[in-house]
Amino acid sequence: TSPPGAYSERRNIAADRVVKLPEFVDDETGAAVMLKGMTVRMLLRSAFHVEKGQRLLVHAAAGGVGSLLVPWAKSLGAHVIAVVSTDEKAARVRELGAEHVIVTAREKILDRVNAITNGAGVHVVYDSVGKDTFDVSLECLTTRGMLVTFGQSSGAIPPLDLGRLAKKSLFLTRPSVVAYTSTRAELLASAADVFDALRKGVIASPVEQRYPLSEARRAHADLEGRRTQGATVLLP
Repeated sequence: TSPPGAYSERRNIAADRVVKLPEFVDDETGAAVMLKGMTVRMLLRSAFHVEKGQRLLVHAAAGGVGSLLVPWAKSLGAHVIAVVSTDEKAARVRELGAEHVIVTAREKILDRVNAITNGAGVHVVYDSVGKDTFDVSLECLTTRGMLVTFGQSSGAIPPLDLGRLAKKSLFLTRPSVVAYTSTRAELLASAADVFDALRKGVIASPVEQRYPLSEARRAHADLEGRRTQGATVLLP
């Protein structure tokens, strides 16, 4: 949520931005899944409406958002190609339902995508990495495919010549979950879909690491060092 102050033991939030957790969702899961889950719901159902049989490329697939996006996309009948940095993370995303996994430590993303799709490319790329992967993400798309860029962990994307999209009539969007939950009705509908996915077992709690709030600095260092998987929570 948008007001500052998340790294605290207590916090004031406007009542119309609060969602009550169902009894089957504990506090850790709620902390880890709400923003990430609503982001995934936006990515799969709003920014790009995934249909059965479509091919998806997911960067950072073992991360907090990726670990929810992969199984949710799989439940919709999509073919998921996951991109990760290590073999350990590759094993994790296979468990989550990815059909194909690309390990960037030893594989080139475009070469593998072309091999997997017989040169056809993918219908959508979900890219939270930004600067380092933007160019290859565009190259991996099929004709009239869409690049959904929703983060920039590697840095900001440089200015773009829109003519680059013309060759294959590509679509490009930079969505924000805040814009897709700006009204109370949108917020409740999005949260309800996340809770439904949890209840049905489509997604599970993504918590993989826990740190005391006093060790927030170490948590950030581990995130920056790519030593984490899934979601990380700070415990007061």
